[in-house]
Amino acid sequence: MKNLTKRQSEIFNFIKEEIESNGYPPTRSEISRTFGFKSPNAAEDHLKALKKKGVLDLAAGTSRGITLNNESSGIPVIGLVSAGGPILAEENIEKTLPKNPGILSHGVDFYLKVKGDSMIDVGIFENDLIAINKNLPVKTGNIVVARINNEVTVKTLLKLSNKLVILKPENSSYEDLEINPTKESLVFEGTCVGLLRDFS
Repeated sequence: MKNLTKRQSEIFNFIKEEIESNGYPPTRSEISRTFGFKSPNAAEDHLKALKKKGVLDLAAGTSRGITLNNESSGIPVIGLVSAGGPILAEENIEKTLPKNPGILSHGVDFYLKVKGDSMIDVGIFENDLIAINKNLPVKTGNIVVARINNEVTVKTLLKLSNKLVILKPENSSYEDLEINPTKESLVFEGTCVGLLRDFS
């Protein structure tokens, strides 16, 4: 996935989102409209390039004959997050894991590799993979992934108001984080819905 151009990544992510939202891929015309191409031929050229790079397959003779290969349609594992960019930017993705919809009651948009020991009192340790859902409503008491001034952190949401957000580390060695959203940049990237640990 790291060898895709910026535009190829945008088109690939659009196809992936359409499949996840609608259950089927977009047509060449829909891709052309979305990205402002003058004709579906331009979309076809991009699709052929994506096929050549091994991230999707094309079926001849059908307008929606686009399938993502197993690796590219898996769940991304996010390692060290680059400051400023979107959390699901390609440079942050270490690998993908296969989807297994029967395991968790909520969908998983990505796994985040945990750094540090600030959540050990709730059983989240360094290098654990926490499963994150981007679309669940953010509620107090939940473990959340928050971006504060471009730094990404995992904490328990203790208080949520227009002028004060408190994020609690689950380790008595650390102090609560108090953020004033009117003065600091705060974005919730998602809610933790599960955890994977490698015992090897």
